[in-house]
Amino acid sequence: MKIVLDTHAHTLVSGHAYSTVREMARMAREKGLQGLALTEHAPTMPGTCHSFYFQNLDVIPREMEGVRLFMGTELNILDETGAVDMPESTLEKMDIAIASIHMPCFKAEVTKEHVMDAYFRVMENPLIHIIGHPDDGRFPVDYEALVLKAKETGTLLEVNNSSLRPEGFRVNTYDNDKIMLQYCKKYSVPISLGSDAHIDVDIAELDIALGLLKECEFPEELVVNTLIDKLEKVLAI
Repeated sequence: MKIVLDTHAHTLVSGHAYSTVREMARMAREKGLQGLALTEHAPTMPGTCHSFYFQNLDVIPREMEGVRLFMGTELNILDETGAVDMPESTLEKMDIAIASIHMPCFKAEVTKEHVMDAYFRVMENPLIHIIGHPDDGRFPVDYEALVLKAKETGTLLEVNNSSLRPEGFRVNTYDNDKIMLQYCKKYSVPISLGSDAHIDVDIAELDIALGLLKECEFPEELVVNTLIDKLEKVLAI
């Protein structure tokens, strides 16, 4: 499977990442990518950039070092209502938006009912394109229901390579991703692969995720990272 696009990465403005936009673009080119999504942490994440950063993204060229850039955000899902930490007036300016549950930012009681309510309501927002790392066992999920909602709304579900690393802090991610992929395969629901790179050398490092896809005999046509056109169709919904 040839990967031409990484849909989840962070530059130093996210606060706990270490490379510039130019360094990320250059490394993407060196690794043979055609496209890269830079999805900075939204304002509720401790240490990240101010909302002014996102409001000014128009100044950044969408091609750099020969790589197509998708400038966007990784939103924080705040509670069971599906509230996120960016107004629609700013979100409309994003090329791409991931929405994720992060421990420091989710303020609802962590129950399967609240987590599923949060995901369902977020997926109903057409300005949000990807659910980030829904594999974290600290936030219980009904994966069949999640996949069916993704199919209904045209939302991508992410397999996050950083989550799958043995030293990662998320819980039971491999088994959870395996279950999710089985349902995505059953219901023909596309996925995205994200490195979640926080430094340039980690861009497109997707070896564990790709190994899991191979184990699950997951069809290449359901992976948006193999053609930029696949992602653009999702973004246009």
